[in-house]
Amino acid sequence: MATIAVYSLKGGVGKTTMSVNLAWSSAIQSARRTLAWDLDPQAASSWLLGGDSHGKDAAHAVFAKDLAPERLIAATEIDRLDLLRADTSLRSLDHFFFSLGKRKRLAKLLEGLGKTYDRIILDCPPGLTETSEQVMRAADLILVPVIPSPLSRRALDDVVAYLDRESGGHAPILPVFSMVDRRRALHREVIEANPNWPVIPMASAIEQMTVRRAPIGSYAPKSPAGEAFASLWTGIERKLARVRTG
Repeated sequence: MATIAVYSLKGGVGKTTMSVNLAWSSAIQSARRTLAWDLDPQAASSWLLGGDSHGKDAAHAVFAKDLAPERLIAATEIDRLDLLRADTSLRSLDHFFFSLGKRKRLAKLLEGLGKTYDRIILDCPPGLTETSEQVMRAADLILVPVIPSPLSRRALDDVVAYLDRESGGHAPILPVFSMVDRRRALHREVIEANPNWPVIPMASAIEQMTVRRAPIGSYAPKSPAGEAFASLWTGIERKLARVRTG
């Protein structure tokens, strides 16, 4: 089993879009047993993948050991893809982790789920928090969506510096340009300065996700955005293989 975290210091950079589409690619493109675990209390990934409300705020109880994760996991309409939904109870998760004092609670939960799944995709809340630190310790690969601008690059540099200083080691970090508009000179300049970073374009097919409540691969796999996510996933699988054999 491998855990891929999609994380950003700030919101509005395409984090949820990336999480949902990579979960689809894992399940369909690679035919892997996949779990999409939504850790963001906004629950956008949960909604896009068809997850409705539990009827009560229960997501936090998984971490308090009041409820087994399997009790909240639900199948999606996508073959081999299950969902562990978020809800508003996760707003208190940072305080819980801080008061608990156990820095590997998430890692332990993931270890247990690894008996059932080949890939787990974490949609992480933004910010440098207790939750994000748990994620950094538990993930095998950390994807960071970056809008091509100097400020976004600065935010990425801050995250890397923080992890190097505080976490005592972390998974490999893969920056991914997100919401790219090549008509903009600034976008082109930043991309040209970092030619090895994957690129996800700004596209109408991505905007359609909120209308269809579905990943792009299910309705527009041959679109530029669909092909970009497919290529990104292929690169992730290759990178995970190198990490495991290295």
